Amino acid sequence: MDLAHLIPILVSTVIAATPLIYAALGELVTERAGVLNLGVEGMMLIGAVSAFVVGIKTGSLLLGFAAAMAAATAVSLLFAFLTLSLQTNQVATGLALTLFGIGLSAFVGRGYAGMPIERVPKLDVPGLSDLPVIGPLLFSYDALVYLSLGLFAAVSWFLYRTHAGLRMRATGESPSVAHAIGEPVIAIRYLAVMFGGAMAGVAGAYLSTALTPMWVEGMSSGRGWIALALVVFGTWKPLRVMLGAYLFGGVTVMQLYAQGFGIDVPSEFLSMLPYAATIVVLVLICRDPKTILLNQPASLGKSFHPDA
Repeated sequence: MDLAHLIPILVSTVIAATPLIYAALGELVTERAGVLNLGVEGMMLIGAVSAFVVGIKTGSLLLGFAAAMAAATAVSLLFAFLTLSLQTNQVATGLALTLFGIGLSAFVGRGYAGMPIERVPKLDVPGLSDLPVIGPLLFSYDALVYLSLGLFAAVSWFLYRTHAGLRMRATGESPSVAHAIGEPVIAIRYLAVMFGGAMAGVAGAYLSTALTPMWVEGMSSGRGWIALALVVFGTWKPLRVMLGAYLFGGVTVMQLYAQGFGIDVPSEFLSMLPYAATIVVLVLICRDPKTILLNQPASLGKSFHPDA
């Protein structure tokens, strides 16, 4: 494989990984607070259709992304109310949220299927974008790609360098102890769930306005589940989660390029590669329970009530 083929593959890998980074880092923050939200797939689809519809109606992609964040955050608030205030089971509620998101997005977007929308523009850096090799590798992306790197830096800084991040991690490790020393556990968890919802909305909006600039029912194609797996794959560490997103982005891209390289493999087999890779990685990690338990929040998925 020569450089002329390698550069487009690397660029496509970065772009394919971007929605995974947003969704996975948002879920990472949620889980660090001790809440397991399996509704990422549904929130991504709601974000995708919201961004597309508002973008088409107003002609503003910025308003589209704002609408995606608002809609997904509203749905995450519903999840938070049910699980944190009403104490419903987090796993069952998250699965219901995914089904709700799939159905609602299909209903809202049924009149927009196949319609094109102006793609999120790439940033052109004068003097840098035209450089050989370095130009296309580093300066040929849209703003959301660079903002995903900023999100990684911000989440890492917040979790490990701020008092607020320490308080949030404490609620995920032992909410009863955090409550005993005066921490507002439920409020912190609400904020974490809302942040996760907002990032899932951005991830969905990126799908419908940048990665594939049109609305297609079910266009997330399981990326929400891959984002959930990435949190485990990265053992709840932001850097590992981001690197995992690029790894899975590369697998996704390679299955698209494989047939172009003359690899005689059925297309159905290639299409399942990202999901098969997810299963294989999780199986390998889970063979050693210590790897999982090393950073997993001790109270992940467990309900907490201040009066209990």
